[in-house]
Amino acid sequence: MKLSAVIPCYNEEGNVKLLHDVFNKVFKGFGSYELIFVNDGSRDNTIVELKKLVKSSKTNIKVVDFSRNFGKEAAMYAGLKEASGEYVCIIDADLQQRPEVLLDMYNYLVEHDEYDSVCAFQDVRNEGKVLSFFKNTFYKLINKISDVNFVRGASDFRVFKRSVRDAIVSLGEKHRFTKGIFSYVGFNTYYMPYQAEERASGVSKWSFISLFKYAILGILSFSTLPLKIATALGCITLIGSFIYLIISLIIGVNATTMLMFFMIAFFGGIQLLAIGIFSQYMAMMYGEVKDRPIYIAREIISNSKK
Repeated sequence: MKLSAVIPCYNEEGNVKLLHDVFNKVFKGFGSYELIFVNDGSRDNTIVELKKLVKSSKTNIKVVDFSRNFGKEAAMYAGLKEASGEYVCIIDADLQQRPEVLLDMYNYLVEHDEYDSVCAFQDVRNEGKVLSFFKNTFYKLINKISDVNFVRGASDFRVFKRSVRDAIVSLGEKHRFTKGIFSYVGFNTYYMPYQAEERASGVSKWSFISLFKYAILGILSFSTLPLKIATALGCITLIGSFIYLIISLIIGVNATTMLMFFMIAFFGGIQLLAIGIFSQYMAMMYGEVKDRPIYIAREIISNSKK
């Protein structure tokens, strides 16, 4: 198999057939390729449309149907596990990421052997100033506190060699932040600018809250700085308590009553913050040590004609 295209799907009943048709048109005469659709617990008729494609399409199609919604990160991991191609790509089902761009990315990768991966990024994004501000802040922050580099605007829209796929699949962590995993495994990556199109059908599944949670996951997965901050706050609290004791002895207890209330509230808040940070890391560790699977597939169907 020359190319495997991994396509995560969540409520994409109106898009999967369109993507299939556009992909086949763009890659006509390309050679052997497969489309791996991962139905991430969709609540609409996505799985019905995918099963129709399996029966009717002449293209190599594999469908991984999750037992429930496990998230896009799990869907990408499942698709990569099933990929058999010499080259592998990840592309969304909504046609905002065009197969035409994907073909350009693939050709660039084949023509430049010094690269192992091509990643598409949006150098110009059609989004509000508030969202753009928070995204820029996230990238500035995580690049300062993480050991790996995160490229601003880099997406999951990528094509890469089999060796990159193998490295990513070998990382079996449960709390997955794929953007960071791509940076962590290394390899030479070329970043190609592209312009995202409008969705062919449906609405975006990413709200501000979900993006915020995803950003927190990225920070917790690739930096221990929050733990170091909590340690520093503990040291400051200890020093502050000694200073307060000295002030109380010099000024007198009655004169420091208001200061006492302030100090109790302030340092109590710091302690709760530190406990909260510890709890987030402990929760991630708890999820890892339980060793539950990253996803559960209800069924895997295929019309493979390798």
